[in-house]
Amino acid sequence: MRIFDLAREHAVIGSAEAVLGWDQETYLPSAAAAQRAAQLSWLSAKAHELATSGDWQRALEDAEASAETGDFTQRANLREMRRSFDRATRLPVALVARDAAASSLAKHAWAEARERADFSRFAPHLAGLLDIAREKADRWGYTGEPYDALLDGYERRTSTAAVAALFDSLRPELRRIAASAVEVSAVHAPSLPPGPYPLAGQQRLNAQIAAELGFDFQAGRIDTTHHPFCTTLGPRDVRLTTRYDEGDFTSSLFGVLHEAGHGLYEQGLPEADFGLPSGSSLSLGIHESQSRLWENHIGRSREFWNRWYPVAQECFPQLAGFPLEDFLRYLWRAAFSPIRVDADEATYDLHILLRFGIERQMVNGSLAVADIPAAWNEGFRELFGFAPANDRQGCLQDIHWAMGGLGYFATYSLGNINAAQLHAAACSQPHIAAACKQADYAPLLAWLRSSVHAHGATLDPAELITQATGAAPSPTAYLAHLQDRYL
Repeated sequence: MRIFDLAREHAVIGSAEAVLGWDQETYLPSAAAAQRAAQLSWLSAKAHELATSGDWQRALEDAEASAETGDFTQRANLREMRRSFDRATRLPVALVARDAAASSLAKHAWAEARERADFSRFAPHLAGLLDIAREKADRWGYTGEPYDALLDGYERRTSTAAVAALFDSLRPELRRIAASAVEVSAVHAPSLPPGPYPLAGQQRLNAQIAAELGFDFQAGRIDTTHHPFCTTLGPRDVRLTTRYDEGDFTSSLFGVLHEAGHGLYEQGLPEADFGLPSGSSLSLGIHESQSRLWENHIGRSREFWNRWYPVAQECFPQLAGFPLEDFLRYLWRAAFSPIRVDADEATYDLHILLRFGIERQMVNGSLAVADIPAAWNEGFRELFGFAPANDRQGCLQDIHWAMGGLGYFATYSLGNINAAQLHAAACSQPHIAAACKQADYAPLLAWLRSSVHAHGATLDPAELITQATGAAPSPTAYLAHLQDRYL
């Protein structure tokens, strides 16, 4: 079909954007920021022009006219391509280019502001990105509030009201589990033997573990950045990044486990369908389910460390006198940290509740940009009992707003919920459970490949979870997991 050829051409442009974006976050000299913004802006405009062109529309309409004779995947592709086309055509090219340029510049302003712990240096850029986000929401349309239109871009066919209701129902139980877990850890959690944990040893261990879990290094790599991420540059080019702390090797390791979970999903998508919905990831809530499953349900399990702790001890001799039981208690410790990416499972979702509430107020205009640090500190104090020491540890710690990613944060908790439900369903099969007890995760990965990855974006998130697990999405398995592990 002509529309599929155009979609693949569009994906090539997206790949070029991804390469430049990856380079911007890893190796780009600071003096090159303006030129990179111009490059990304130009590519974004070209991609948008193609995806909203008359040629694209005619090709899509021709394909839709014959869709009745197509199979399920073809019909699903056309349905999602229509949805994307309708959203894209509501945005003028000038707005798309302005958005790309503003985000590229905002990333560098955010990095400088974060370094100096000074929100005021980033505030004007955030204000500009908020104006763009509101304009996009107005053009896309929404039923309840502007945030709906932004959230739908990350977690399709959900609503702000539904997420808010879910989070409100979870808040008391999450706070109870977090408070109890922190109290227990204050008495029983040991400290990791002091470093240094040399960078070379961390890199070697991280790569060895990622490869054994199934990440294909012939089709990917690991690099260093300030804020860990995974990006796909093509169907055989998936990039992971992490950051290193020579005082604690688990920081980079769990960063790699998390991003490798994303990377395994991307490497498991149907390669021949790259550029089509059937060859694309479904949603951020599903994507995050993959990273959280490997990071937490596997990477923090006793069975995993029965296999890998002796290897870690070979890399880092100071672990030789640190028993596995103490190491596991260290991994399962809970503490109220100001930093989301350093948070443990028991307290992590409190960080998301805070961000979701603040983002919602930012977008609907009830919270002015200048008041964000104070609102952040007040909300943090309510949930955690103290305020961050400065803006770097507070409202500047995440890059998402600088990327224009308003509406993103809620998907982290949705991912936690999905991960627990998927893991429980997989391990209800005796052969998968038995293999996991031996730290053999090939059967689990095979199940995820067939139950999640192979479907691409042909199902809605709730449909995928229901089909894979036999039940509608529910936080039951997640709360049971937290209760079991921490209390």
